[in-house]
Amino acid sequence: MLDIERALNNDRLLRSLSGLNRQAFDELLPAFERAYLAAQNHQTLAGRPRQRAAGGGQKGQLGESQSKLFLLLVYFKCYPTFDVLGFLFDLDYSRANRWVHRLQPMLEVALGEKLALPERKIDSVEAFIERFPSVKTVMIDGTERPIARPQDKESQKDNYSGKKRRHTRKHLGATDEKKRVLILTPAREGKVHDKRLLDQTQIAQTIPDEIPIALDLGFQGLQNEVVQVRIPHKKPRGGSLTDDQKRENRQLSQERVVCENAFAGVKRYRAVAEVYRNRVSGFDDHLMLTACGLWNFYLSSCLRLTE
Repeated sequence: MLDIERALNNDRLLRSLSGLNRQAFDELLPAFERAYLAAQNHQTLAGRPRQRAAGGGQKGQLGESQSKLFLLLVYFKCYPTFDVLGFLFDLDYSRANRWVHRLQPMLEVALGEKLALPERKIDSVEAFIERFPSVKTVMIDGTERPIARPQDKESQKDNYSGKKRRHTRKHLGATDEKKRVLILTPAREGKVHDKRLLDQTQIAQTIPDEIPIALDLGFQGLQNEVVQVRIPHKKPRGGSLTDDQKRENRQLSQERVVCENAFAGVKRYRAVAEVYRNRVSGFDDHLMLTACGLWNFYLSSCLRLTE
């Protein structure tokens, strides 16, 4: 089994394996333990309702909560196959599979307790202000992750992204000037256009008028619907942009790159960057939500470290 203490005592190694530094890991562990104990009191490892009190029976190979959290973070950061993950933690591949799918909801609960998870939907301007009172700028963009080519022809058609030229699943995310992911829409088929998805989710309409929204040309037309939208100038057919328009486009690109950096930070977790190979329905959506929560939690931990 991996020497977890060696990783915990080497910050560079810990970040390479888990995506978190030691301070962030230690801060997250108590919340994860509470989520694990709460779930353990209600269901067994197999997911069935618990009939007897927790704590009885044979002890698991992983042992304490620290090892369980480390295993799950290694899965998110490195995205090994379950054969490799089982080999690293001295488990059968099927048990490694069960542990990952059992522990992921507990990590999601722990990140929710830490207020690190992005919102799935904001219902009103008042709700946005209450949840994100300090946000000064919002950037909205889509992000896709590749999936294996579906066997069903309809699924192939729905999930094929003309932009990426492969089969993908798509999310729409709203980030702030500090690279935090504020809102993350549920996973959708790769063929859905960013503008159409934004219209369906109504994210822009719930952002206060005094907060500018920076977008790319994929959302062309939204500036006619929402007053605070900032979108690049589109080069006219057969013409060219003026020097002032080019300068404004460069300035907007410098602001919007924060959104790209945020998604790049989330995709340090290879479980949401590489070709998705799990088979549990909806698990890809929970992987992305949890990865965004881990990224937000890491940012907040780094901010506290510098204060």
